[in-house]
Amino acid sequence: MKKTICFVALISSLFISIQAVGIPRPEFPRPQFERADWVNLNGPWSYTFDFAKTGVERGFAVSEGFEGSINVPFCPESELSGVGYKDFIAGMWYQRKVEIPASWDGRRIIMHFGGVDYYCVLYVNGKVAGRHWGGMSSFDFEITRYVRAGETANIVLQVEDDTRSRVQALGKQSAAYASQGCLYTRTTGIWQTVWMEAVASCGLKNVYVKPDLDNSSFIFEPSFYALENGLQFRVSVLDGGKVVASKTCKASSPQTVVVPVKKAKTWSPESPFLYDVKYEVLDASGAVVDAVSSYAGMRKVHIEGNRLYLNNKPVFLRFVLDQGFYPEGIWTAPSDEALKADIEMSMAVGFNGARLHQKVFEERFHYWADKLGYLTWGESSSWGFDVNNEIGARNFLSEWEDIVERDRNHPSIIVWTPFNETWDRPSDPDKARIHDRLLTDAYDLTHKIDYRPVHDASGGYHVKTDIWSYHRYNQEADDLAGDIAPHTDGTVPTLKQECECPYAGQPYFLDEYGGIKWVIEQYASDSWGYGQGPKSLDEFYTRLKGLTEVIVGYDYISGFCYTQLTDVEQEQNGIYTYDRKAKFDSAILREIFSMTPDWAK
Repeated sequence: MKKTICFVALISSLFISIQAVGIPRPEFPRPQFERADWVNLNGPWSYTFDFAKTGVERGFAVSEGFEGSINVPFCPESELSGVGYKDFIAGMWYQRKVEIPASWDGRRIIMHFGGVDYYCVLYVNGKVAGRHWGGMSSFDFEITRYVRAGETANIVLQVEDDTRSRVQALGKQSAAYASQGCLYTRTTGIWQTVWMEAVASCGLKNVYVKPDLDNSSFIFEPSFYALENGLQFRVSVLDGGKVVASKTCKASSPQTVVVPVKKAKTWSPESPFLYDVKYEVLDASGAVVDAVSSYAGMRKVHIEGNRLYLNNKPVFLRFVLDQGFYPEGIWTAPSDEALKADIEMSMAVGFNGARLHQKVFEERFHYWADKLGYLTWGESSSWGFDVNNEIGARNFLSEWEDIVERDRNHPSIIVWTPFNETWDRPSDPDKARIHDRLLTDAYDLTHKIDYRPVHDASGGYHVKTDIWSYHRYNQEADDLAGDIAPHTDGTVPTLKQECECPYAGQPYFLDEYGGIKWVIEQYASDSWGYGQGPKSLDEFYTRLKGLTEVIVGYDYISGFCYTQLTDVEQEQNGIYTYDRKAKFDSAILREIFSMTPDWAK
């Protein structure tokens, strides 16, 4: 695709500036579970492509270095990686040397990968240390047995990515050579931070946090790498550096620790207060052997009738569709500041949250959403795999479980959405069994591992769901009003009743609308938006206001989601350009997107 000379110059300058300051994306990648001893492994790695997947036969697992250099954590398709290869990459290998700090002797050494698309094998000093399937889920491998503290280890990562297999989730990655329609540049291999940390032998593996607003308590469920007699677990809740609640108990498994907090401060978009939390594991003598810093928000999400409630009050969602693509990094934000800025740009024009669409966002995004009071629906990258394929279903469910478990402590996430627009469900019930079973399994699995409402398929064929959604891209207000008006018998519009379960009064959201094309800088010759684009800014504002007023005017609707926050490559219907420039008057947009029905005021 053509890009302007100015745009190319911008990309080049960004890459040079990142090289100049040292390690790219240097911030700690997991703010809700932070230890002092960690090492960021971003930066230059050697690499080679392996299109025929013959690298194992050729001894790549013990390579001391490949011919190419890539800037991790940016994928090879991106400009920030220093590679910029846009064609399909069936396989590739990464390599780098890693110094293991001498001070880590006697502790577990864990290597973490924020995201690797899609299948990978980690070799440490020539030995297989772990395998992982799933391009969106974070994972880690313990490498203690393969390395020695104070020495240098050789790290090699094998990657395979079969984009056209129809059994792995892609999200919005194009399965054709070029970007087209609403599908964009692919991502292969490492695309989030790689890092190591040292953990005590009996250290914490994870802690699940459930806020209990009605009883003014936090519920903590810790898990440990190992247990031994005499260990204790201590959790402290802090406000402004002062401990306001604490509990110490014997470390055990399973374990539920209830910590009451007097006069608890709530988390909400209006006041996104976060408690600092400190976890400690103590040995039999009382000495701290493991310490983790975290935070938590006291808030409640539940459903009553056809309304979604936040902190026991009905909430109207004024959402925007955010696909999380960046011109210079594709799936990977160029900086932590860029993640924060996207949220601030959205809030500046009146949105109170976002559908995080067809991508699992990195944990730093959720951190900023927590800090800024920005509501989100957590979604998978379900597009690209056949929902009627049993192997694809197996791949999806295992990855989705990891996604929910990683992000379930973030107060900003209020709904889980496993799927989007499952329109390839066959109409024949006998042929649709795999699809229906998959959505049912995803719904049930999510509820088993978290308490939030589950929205089975945004704008798709609903099978088992707590949330009902509908997508409509009418460009005239009257057309939209007719399309989403309740029927004469009192029922509400649904996609295709013979293909989905009956509507049972769930909270109802028009969670995709708008998509109005407005181009101030042509990105591609095939750029597009929904319908015929307006001919003037006044026409744009009039159309947008009319569409939004229609949605807010129907009492049964609990929220909207406008498409979209930014242009993404050839899809130029964003509130901002792909490189985050303003396209409209933010005050006018804020007035429109802040519209709220009386029942939610």
